[in-house]
Amino acid sequence: MEYRILIVGSGAREHAIARSISKTQIDHQLFCIASNKNPGIMNICDELILGDIENVDFIVENAIQKKCNLAIIGPENPLSKGVVDRLKENNIPSIGPTKDLAQIETSKSFARDLMKEYNIDGLPIYQSFTTMNGVKECLANHGENYVLKYDGLAGGKGVKVSGEHIFNHEEALDYCQGIISSNGKFVIEEKFIGEEFSLMSFSDGKTLKHMPVIQDHKRAYEGDEGPNTGGMGTYSDKDHSLPFLNKEDVKKAKETNEKIIRALYKKFGERYIGVLYGGFMVTEDGVKVIEYNARFGDPEAMNVLTLLETDLLTIFKSMVNGDLDSANVKFKNQATVCKYAVPIGYPTDPVKGSSVDVSMIADDEVISYGSVNTQNDKIILAGSRALCITELGDTIAEAELVVEKKISKVKGSLFHRTDIGKSELIDKKVERMNKIR
Repeated sequence: MEYRILIVGSGAREHAIARSISKTQIDHQLFCIASNKNPGIMNICDELILGDIENVDFIVENAIQKKCNLAIIGPENPLSKGVVDRLKENNIPSIGPTKDLAQIETSKSFARDLMKEYNIDGLPIYQSFTTMNGVKECLANHGENYVLKYDGLAGGKGVKVSGEHIFNHEEALDYCQGIISSNGKFVIEEKFIGEEFSLMSFSDGKTLKHMPVIQDHKRAYEGDEGPNTGGMGTYSDKDHSLPFLNKEDVKKAKETNEKIIRALYKKFGERYIGVLYGGFMVTEDGVKVIEYNARFGDPEAMNVLTLLETDLLTIFKSMVNGDLDSANVKFKNQATVCKYAVPIGYPTDPVKGSSVDVSMIADDEVISYGSVNTQNDKIILAGSRALCITELGDTIAEAELVVEKKISKVKGSLFHRTDIGKSELIDKKVERMNKIR
């Protein structure tokens, strides 16, 4: 059987997925619905179709026209609009959950209520709001330790943490009022103190196969300072954990992902087929849940897919067929570091339209292209995270050295965080966790 595969999305995550699939021995053709002429995806795919990646009709029409028998949904917005439901109606199986199941990411209040309903550990004290009634009192109860979360999709930028983004209750009330004024909802919850980590799991709705644990760096500048971004870089250790975690922390995160999948099945009676991404924080009281995502993380996808030894298309087949339990999912026992080069001014006022030169990097397999376009054989900045470089090593420090050397050779109106994966930054995190525990 030939697989005719449609990838939806054209960022670095989708480039990494396409590259991983292209290594399969299974007969296949690869199509991509893209919002930009990503040079990496263009070199891999049989056809890149430019269009609105959030337009469900457009996606389904192309999937039918190309006779696709598998769709892979990269970003969250098409999931929130029910693209998987529509593909399912047309007998096209997808890697990605239906609209109901995707609420684990698309609605912060749904995710918290699900955890509460099914008694899943790691839940903060929280309250959901659709008006300003009771907001002042809720903030007073939390004191100076609270998190405000817009109840919807905001590209990773809808969360405001006290002491980091919001510095007093007046600012908090203004933020909440802004959401209500635009007919939005929000959640106020307790602020956890600790270190964040991510655990992504392949799911067929019954069985999970867990990926290596990753840490992402959301803040734009060195030392985890500055505004939140989509993610400036990530790293993982050779034991598939992180230096500040113990075995119990990782075990707890795996159990929590498994409980979420079971809870979703009980609630909706349908299988969650896709990647479940748990965002966790290890605190003095153990592992807590920050959030859930309903797809591969970006940049986390680059770390895990670089480590993956098993044929990705074989895993996807098992997920769709419901026999993931028999799949042998293996990852290399090596450390990874991924760093993003982003336009100067990102995330608030990024440079657009200028060219990027990667000619000094001999091995383009290490580059995953994101928000760039191809124009007259040049790579042009499109306004968000431009490209990332991922490398393996026997240690995190070793992988970081190689990445830093290569990403420094990328020329253009760009910057990157030099500190991600460096021993000094990681040692601080280990020291901090030792004090917290």
